[in-house]
Amino acid sequence: MNVSSKKDFTDIEIDRIIEMAWEDRTPFDAIKFQFGLSEADVKALMKKELKFSSYKLWRNRVENCKTKHLAKRVEGIDRFKCKLQRAITNNKISKR
Repeated sequence: MNVSSKKDFTDIEIDRIIEMAWEDRTPFDAIKFQFGLSEADVKALMKKELKFSSYKLWRNRVENCKTKHLAKRVEGIDRFKCKLQRAITNNKISKR
C-alpha cells in the first residue's frame, strides 16, 4: 500500500510517526489513532524514510517487542502516551 495515498504528511508529522514507531511503549494502535496509519502503513513509511540498515534494526526490534502490539501487552499497561505528554487528542499533542 502506498503511504502517500492516505495522506500527505508534513515533515514534522513524519518525524513524530517515526519517533512513535521507535518507542517501545507506543503500540501501533496509538499511531493509527493519531495518524490513521495501519501497522503495514507504518512499516512502509519506515522503509521509505529510514536507511535500509536502520529499517532492519527497527523491524527486528518491533518483532521482539511485546509492547508494540496491544494483544501482546501485559495487562497493567493500559495507556499509550509517555509521562511528559499531558493529553493526546487525534493529531494534536500537548506541549511538554
